[in-house]
Amino acid sequence: MPDKLRTDIKTFKELTTHELYEILKVRAAVFVVEQNCPYQDLDDIDFTSSHVIIRCDDEIVAYSRVFKDDGAGLWHIGRVLTTQRNKHYGILVMRQAIETAQSLGAKTIEIEAQCYAIPFYEQVGFHVSSDEFMLDGIPHKRMKLLS
Repeated sequence: MPDKLRTDIKTFKELTTHELYEILKVRAAVFVVEQNCPYQDLDDIDFTSSHVIIRCDDEIVAYSRVFKDDGAGLWHIGRVLTTQRNKHYGILVMRQAIETAQSLGAKTIEIEAQCYAIPFYEQVGFHVSSDEFMLDGIPHKRMKLLS
């Protein structure tokens, strides 16, 4: 039976408390527990982000947030995650996040990619744009997508 996928894109104000709880729960499960990386996830960027949520049978299977850094004038995609591997949910959420950013006026989109995930982001058109740097104890590189 094919997966019953549903995509929602919501601003912070549009999220219900239940949805926000689910998002924070999966972000903690992936970034804090699975990656064994204690860090401060709640950074106030959620307030100005568009939240891209992909569900399968009402369970979050992929998520990302899209936001503009007004100081730098750049659009960003961050907190990209999937809860189930090898189902291409990551590609789906990235394509939707890119489309969302572009619909909001993005000409250039930047991400801070964990180094092991660079080939994944290259699949959707991103290119490495920086040297390696450490973020929360994990090697990263900045990547850009130009429209």
